[in-house]
This record gives sequence, C-alpha cells and structure tokens, in this order.
Amino acid sequence: MMPALNSINSTRLQHRIQTLAEIGRKPDGGIYRMALSPADLEARAWLGNEITTAGLELHTDLAANISARWRSDLPSTVMSGSHLDSVPGAGHLDGALGVLTALECVQRIKELDLPLKHGLEAIAFTDEEGRFGGMLGSQALTGQLSPGVVLSARALDGETLVEAMAKAGFDAQQMPLAERDPLTLHAFVEMHIEQGPVLDSINCPIGIVQAITGLFKWEVTLEGESNHAGTTPMEMRRDAFQGVVDFAGQLQRILDEYGTRNSRATIGKLQLFPGAANVVPGKAVFTLEVRDTDPAILAQLADAYQRSLFAVARQHDLVKHVAVLSELPPAPCSEQVVATIRQQAGAMGLAHHTMPSGAAHDCQMLTQVTQAGMIFVPSKGGKSHSPHEWTAFKDIEAGANLLLNTLISLAS
Repeated sequence: MMPALNSINSTRLQHRIQTLAEIGRKPDGGIYRMALSPADLEARAWLGNEITTAGLELHTDLAANISARWRSDLPSTVMSGSHLDSVPGAGHLDGALGVLTALECVQRIKELDLPLKHGLEAIAFTDEEGRFGGMLGSQALTGQLSPGVVLSARALDGETLVEAMAKAGFDAQQMPLAERDPLTLHAFVEMHIEQGPVLDSINCPIGIVQAITGLFKWEVTLEGESNHAGTTPMEMRRDAFQGVVDFAGQLQRILDEYGTRNSRATIGKLQLFPGAANVVPGKAVFTLEVRDTDPAILAQLADAYQRSLFAVARQHDLVKHVAVLSELPPAPCSEQVVATIRQQAGAMGLAHHTMPSGAAHDCQMLTQVTQAGMIFVPSKGGKSHSPHEWTAFKDIEAGANLLLNTLISLAS
C-alpha cells in the first residue's frame, strides 16, 4: 500500500476506539449500549467532550443526533458518521467505528487547514439498532420520521420513546423537526464494518458499497386443526407444522429461480400451538424476511413466496394469513460518491472490492436526500453483533485514511 495522500492520527483514533469500547461493556465481554440507556447516555456525554476538546463545534439536534462541525459557516456540508447505540451483547465496532473515524477525519481536516467549498460534519445518529424501531435519528434528519411512529414507539422492556427521550432531556414529539434542508447536505459517506465474511474471505481491506439491500418482513400464520398425536392418522391431519416444513423447503428453490446472488431469505422465528409433544400442531406462526438490492427482484420474490404459501396451504388443508411487518426499499449509492471512493482508493494503492450491503444502515436514509455512499472494512470471520466482532487495526487505518481523502475530495 502506498502512503495515503493525507493521513489520520492513528494513535488518537485507536485510543478513542479502546475508550468507547469500555462504555457499556459487561463481564461476558459484550457491549450493552442500547439506545438512550444509561450506557448510551454516558457514551454520548463522552463523545460531546471529545468534540469540544478537539476544537470542533458541538451540535445536538431535536432528534438527539450529535454532531461535530467544522466550517459550519459554509452553505452546505459533507457529512460522515454512524451510531453509538448497540444491540445487547454487541461487539465494539458496529456503528462506533463509523462515528469515531468520522470524528477523526473532521478533526484532521481542521488541523490540515485545507481550503474547503463545503463544511464537514461528523454525526452520531440516535437509535440505529432498533430499541425503538431503528434508524430514528437518520429518519428524522431526512424528513422520514412520522409523529405517529414517535408516539407509538416502545422498547421490549416497556419504556416508551417519549419517556426515554424525556430522561435524556429531549421532547420526543419534536424529533421530526430535526429535518434538514436537503440543499444543505452536499454528500454523506458512512464507514462501517462489513458484518459479513466476504472481505475477510478474499483478504481484501476495503469494500465499496454500490447499493444497500431492501427487505420485506412477514409474519405468516398457517392454521389447521389440533388433534391427538396418537389417534389421528398422518393422512387425516391438518398439521400446520407440515405446511411450514414444505414451505421452508421451497426457500432456496425460489431464490434460485427468481433471485440474484444478492438475495437472502430467512425464517428466523417459529412458534407452534398448542406446543405439546402429544398434540398435532393446529397453528404455526413464523417470520419470513427477504432481502435484495433490486426492487423488481424483491417484488418477484414476494409474489413467488405468496404463491408457494397458497400451494402449501391448499395441499395441507390449512388457512394462511400474511401480515407485513416491515418493508424497506433498496437504496442505490450515488455513482459520483462511489467513483470518488474508488478514485481515492486507487490513488492510495488500496485493493478494493465493489459489493452490496446486506444489512441496513443509516446511509440508507441519507440516499433519499443527498448523494451518499459507504466504505466497508473486513469483519474477521464475518462475525458481528457479538463480543467476537473484530477488525484488524491495519484495516481500520486503511479505511479511515480512505474516508479522510474521500471527504476532502467531496468537500474541496
């Protein structure tokens, strides 16, 4: 690898990563920094102190998004960032790496005193991971957060978003007012761990994201008839579980026929009723989540899975019901931002791999209002949402230097 055109302060970045990794860590090694929890609020306070110590402008909006700004006097900004909150038992890099590399880059650009056409902003978005629904801060900033969602959002522990925001000193009902004028957002770039095995398996330090996956998530109910497991002949049963088994056997065939290599289908949760060893299950409830980066492919897959469910229900004399839990459209990244990242990687002599993002990210929201893109760094063994989440610092450093030079190019 050739020397970076401009370089971050690696020691400073590594120290911040190590410091933040201890906030919310429990004895099992996992990080428990769920959105607006005491650990998350501690991390936010720490970040605010880092921003002011760096001589940057600290800004917190009505959605509790925290920003470090440089040259906010300019009419538009180049933004970079991610999230501080985590899932329970998380690793130390998911989201946090994107926030800390963004902060390091903005601070370094300030120190380099480069002439800029656009300001710089590092941002930590509120509740990306979904304690209250997911990507709330980035939805608010991009005008996609509805008041109804704010008022109805509730965590699994029973705390409402309104209550949690109030404890943090905010009025949740004002969150949608955090919307930015798109004309003030020149570009957005998010650096993130891949959270998958691809880059690690091909020994490549950089992934350049072309598109972020869309998805649909269903809750499927198949209803038959509960009956005695010993006295009901197999051919006379209306066994809801047999319907699930037959449908699950079609998942891969349908992907092969209608999907692409970017397609994914998962049955992640299954409940049988009444749930007794000696009773034929009369009802089965399961989730189906399907992902792809092409909206037309997603539509084809949805149609194919509906037809498969209809056939299974008819074969086993079951009644089917499909409830749509969520839908998220795919988000193509900006060709200009992708080209800029690729150009800077080439100038730095960095090997890189163009790829989709199979996970949703805050960047997905930003693609709706500005030119946006993502940089991935490898996840060792593809592990994430786990204490075993790991990325070698040499890859973090390479990604951070690529982010730095990409932001400079976009802001100059």
